[in-house]
Amino acid sequence: MLMHAPEFFAELCLPFAHSAVVGNTYYATPVPGAPLRLRISFTPTIHADTYGGLRLAVLHADRGEIDAVALTFVDHGTFHRRDEAKNTPKRSKQYGTFGPVGRPPWEGAVTGGLRDAIEQYTAVWFPGAWQTSAPRRAEGRTAHPTPAPPPARGAARAR
Repeated sequence: MLMHAPEFFAELCLPFAHSAVVGNTYYATPVPGAPLRLRISFTPTIHADTYGGLRLAVLHADRGEIDAVALTFVDHGTFHRRDEAKNTPKRSKQYGTFGPVGRPPWEGAVTGGLRDAIEQYTAVWFPGAWQTSAPRRAEGRTAHPTPAPPPARGAARAR
């Protein structure tokens, strides 16, 4: 099945410059020169050609996989709007998944929840990598800067 994986990972706006999509899997070196790598792949369901989430894995160059986590589309609201609009029952095999139908098959996905979860996970294994390589992070976020303290009394007179 043609999954359009490069487009899916591009939509996630992952910030790592040293990355590539090979087949249906995203690989990255979030910290250049470090032995740890990130691999993100689609998690299959028990139904053929149907995917229910992403599997993130941290790989060590010498030791192989050292940690992994599964992120389901249901838990992160990825297809909630699409499924609600189509009145897809929550207990059906189509709810919160994508399969061979659609161009791209994950059309209608809202990836913000997944992206936030990926950011949290990578912050544990690759501290600072997201901030140093994420110029587009401010999209869709509201910043809450700390307000400046009021001027000291008499500061205007002291010239």
